[in-house]
Amino acid sequence: MHTKVISFYQSSAVEQALALLHQHQVIVAPTDTVYGLMCSFDDATAIEQIYIAKDRPPRKAIPVLIGDIVQLALLTPLPLSPLAGTLSERFWPGPLTLVLPALPALLPILTAGQPTIAVRLPDHTLLRVLIRQAGPLAATSANLSGGADTHTASDVLSQLRGRIPLILADDDQGQRPVHHTTPSTIVDVADLNGGGPRLLRHGALAEAVRQLLC
Repeated sequence: MHTKVISFYQSSAVEQALALLHQHQVIVAPTDTVYGLMCSFDDATAIEQIYIAKDRPPRKAIPVLIGDIVQLALLTPLPLSPLAGTLSERFWPGPLTLVLPALPALLPILTAGQPTIAVRLPDHTLLRVLIRQAGPLAATSANLSGGADTHTASDVLSQLRGRIPLILADDDQGQRPVHHTTPSTIVDVADLNGGGPRLLRHGALAEAVRQLLC
């Protein structure tokens, strides 16, 4: 497979990405943290391609990126809990992933059969434009499983060349890094077992989030 790299700022970039997503394909795009490997959240064929491209173990669920708060209704029961609402209002868009109760209709290949879904609203304007048109995107870091995080399109090519059809780069040369060099902070606010919120990954915003959880 040939891997094409184009600037996300090219006038046809969103259109090209949408065409591939509608054809059950995966793409790579920058977020406000690391580059992400993405596809439609309700497309089992494409989600399987994410696992294949990354050599990702199938037991690991895939997070979802949304383009606006309205899209939450496609993923989790509303309204959000008071804590989840506070965190989303304070830190979205931004590098915070919330683990929420999953709607029963979500694909098992997306959730790995778990009753929760990890969701994030990224602080990347063009990416949110794409997601608002495409619908929520299943997204995980654009690297081989166990490989280094990717901060430029060139980093992605070094690991995934020939495994994906398109990389949307933050500039024409693919060298400009994403905003944050660490992945998002992950907080479990699903509270399905009455255990309260849990900080699952320390990333960008970790200390600010921790203060709200105390």
